[in-house]
Amino acid sequence: MKARLSLKALSFCLIFFTAVTSFAQTATVKGKIIFNNNEPAQQASIELKGAQIGAMTDNQGSYEIKNVKPGNYTLRVSAVGFASKEKNITLKAGEELVENFSISTSTEELSEVIVTDSKNTFARKTSTVVSKMPLKDIENPQVYNVISSELLKEQVITNFDDALKNAPGIDKLWESTGRAGDGAGYFSLRGFAVQPTMVNGLPSLTNGSPDPANIESIEVIKGPSGTLFGSSLISYGGLINVNTKKPFQGTGGNISYTGGTFGLNRVTLDYNTPLNAEKNVLFRVNAAYHSENSFQDAGFKRSVFIAPSLSYTVNDKLSFTINTEFYNGKSTNQTMLFLDRGQDLLVHNMDELHYDKNRSYTSNDLYIETPSYNLQGQMNYKISDTWTSQTVLSRTSAKSDGYYSYLYEMTQAKNPDGTLVFAGLEEGIVLGRYLSKQNAETYGTDIQQNFIGDFKIGNFRNRIVAGLDYFNNNSVSNNSGYALNGLVYMGNASETNVNATVYKITDPRFFIKNGDNGVLSQAGTDALLAGSPVSSYKTKQEVYSAYVSDVFNITPALSAMASIRADRFITEGDITTKSDDFNQTAFSPKFGLVYQPILNKVSVFANYMNGFTNVAPVTATNINNVTKVNTFEPEHANQFEFGTKLNLLGDNLVASLSYYDIKVDNTVIESALGDYIQDGQQENKGFEASITANPIPGFNIIAGYSYNDSKLQKATPGNEFLGRRPESAGPRNLANLWASYKFLAGELKGFGLGFGGNYGSENATFNRTVGVFTLPEYTVLNASLFYSSEAFTVTMKLDNLTDKEYYKGWSTINPQRPRVFAIGINYNF
Repeated sequence: MKARLSLKALSFCLIFFTAVTSFAQTATVKGKIIFNNNEPAQQASIELKGAQIGAMTDNQGSYEIKNVKPGNYTLRVSAVGFASKEKNITLKAGEELVENFSISTSTEELSEVIVTDSKNTFARKTSTVVSKMPLKDIENPQVYNVISSELLKEQVITNFDDALKNAPGIDKLWESTGRAGDGAGYFSLRGFAVQPTMVNGLPSLTNGSPDPANIESIEVIKGPSGTLFGSSLISYGGLINVNTKKPFQGTGGNISYTGGTFGLNRVTLDYNTPLNAEKNVLFRVNAAYHSENSFQDAGFKRSVFIAPSLSYTVNDKLSFTINTEFYNGKSTNQTMLFLDRGQDLLVHNMDELHYDKNRSYTSNDLYIETPSYNLQGQMNYKISDTWTSQTVLSRTSAKSDGYYSYLYEMTQAKNPDGTLVFAGLEEGIVLGRYLSKQNAETYGTDIQQNFIGDFKIGNFRNRIVAGLDYFNNNSVSNNSGYALNGLVYMGNASETNVNATVYKITDPRFFIKNGDNGVLSQAGTDALLAGSPVSSYKTKQEVYSAYVSDVFNITPALSAMASIRADRFITEGDITTKSDDFNQTAFSPKFGLVYQPILNKVSVFANYMNGFTNVAPVTATNINNVTKVNTFEPEHANQFEFGTKLNLLGDNLVASLSYYDIKVDNTVIESALGDYIQDGQQENKGFEASITANPIPGFNIIAGYSYNDSKLQKATPGNEFLGRRPESAGPRNLANLWASYKFLAGELKGFGLGFGGNYGSENATFNRTVGVFTLPEYTVLNASLFYSSEAFTVTMKLDNLTDKEYYKGWSTINPQRPRVFAIGINYNF
């Protein structure tokens, strides 16, 4: 009996000793990660390379990795929007090693810290804007794509439109027109038109095109997002958000010059410095001067941009950030040809149109200025270990002052014998050139109060944002009307048969022959507009909103998102009359599920998302001769989407694939009786795929593909769009690719090259019962060659390698740039 007890005791001691010895033979590494403003780096990623284990920081920025075998490792720290850092460490048996990091966008290297090119440079795995809380992409049920500042530098991006070519499912419809109210560029996103209207998740107005100089990243957020972002400035397809560069600890920056084809000259400056010895007051300024001519016979762009920002960390609980942007652009607007909407089309493709893309039909004397500013102030206060208060104030303004012009097809009625009224024109079309003097301003104010929490109820983790939002939007306009300033013929008829006499024009200045631009001076245009009445009005809108969103972890691998918004919309329309005033209340829900079969590496997700639009009353007289005011509920769009997200091979492969279905089922249509009812329906559905990868050190890839099927399914019988693809939907198929390789060792160390491009299938830019005008498919290829060292980067870039002639449009025909060469020189200091 004693022998048995002794044997059991010996076995127990042996097992206990083995366990203790085993535990003693492992090590722990822990520490705290902070941002350059001393804020804790929440949701930062820490990885022990070689061990394939890691951790995420908590709300305090703390992390801990246990049970690590002794040995030599590389500790890698990364967070969205900040430079990744690596440090070589040695772990001894039983040791508890403390390693703290301060991460920033600084190009300076800490002692013993290695900034490496061997990483997935283009990937961003976390966002604080998309869900208004820190949330990793792989656990977010919403799809979004991020275009990083590193990618913009590598591609020598000098304009915002080219930057967006790196996101799948988005395509340009219109260049910036500069005109009042909606002068920014338009883009098709999941089949709906959208403009860039958000900076750091807050409203930002522009009648021009945002300058890339202050962009840290661009987030293309997919699907109707009314629950967290409201309805005033976004679309059912999603929104475009720009994250700006922020101050960081340390002194340094860079200056760059870019020169190229068509007189491109661009200079940018990025400078950062602490303003006190304690380094808790930080200042950064980004600035740019841009000058460029059009590829056409007339046209130009000049702009000056400056963006000072300041951060002040009072203590470990309270901090302030101020971001400002001031932009003044002066340019001619891009040539756009509008096809006549009131008659059968006479031309249906570019071959029939016979358009000379090198003709602008404008003058450098007829330009428009589009000054804008954006001021944002943010206060963060750490209430407790689990709750943070975020108070934000935003003020934004956009003006238009100058001349806007476009070409519109003139109605060509037919004689009884079938010949055109314009004699001698058996083919081709005539377009009128219309001009207006723009003089208007739109300005807005936004105030948000958010409470952001990360806490547990029992064993269940909750990440929540609860907020109040007030948005005020006003516009003042004194625009002139539009005046006809000349006629343009496009077709094969000889010039001898196409002259002012044929058109019975009494003033020959109005007819534009080859090489003659007619009356295109400011004085001549002002004289034409002298008889055109000025349209003066002032509008006012106010929106009061409350929202709450909770990400609830049922298990570490399974989470659910539930969100709701209540929105009160108040508009006075034209403040001089009460007839267009109306108020509406809308509720917008959002739900999502995410399951990670492999935690932090593979997720499958599904979402239901809602967007809404406030619909103004319509006063109409029906067929019974009864006049009444038709009032409506807010219009809603509902999206169902499912897909998968991947984060594999140690962050070197980040991808998403999804299928979506968006239905707008209560649009306002005219009934058979002449009344107006909410019974229209549109459905946009499609597939999207995106990938960013670093398959081998130095080799980076970003690629995407999208397919979109859109149709107006229900409308008034005889509606010219019924059963057709909306003109805002853009091409059905879009693809983008950029791949670059940088030599990391050897004689070619620092050299690299890049190659990629964009594909778009044919596009029915005009698609109505009167006819269809189809823009051809296009493949545009780009390439670059660069050399990079610690202080210098020199990049040569060639866009549109094959000099492809291609067009964009939204019921219009907009010629795009031919082959363009640029060289960028960047100096870091």
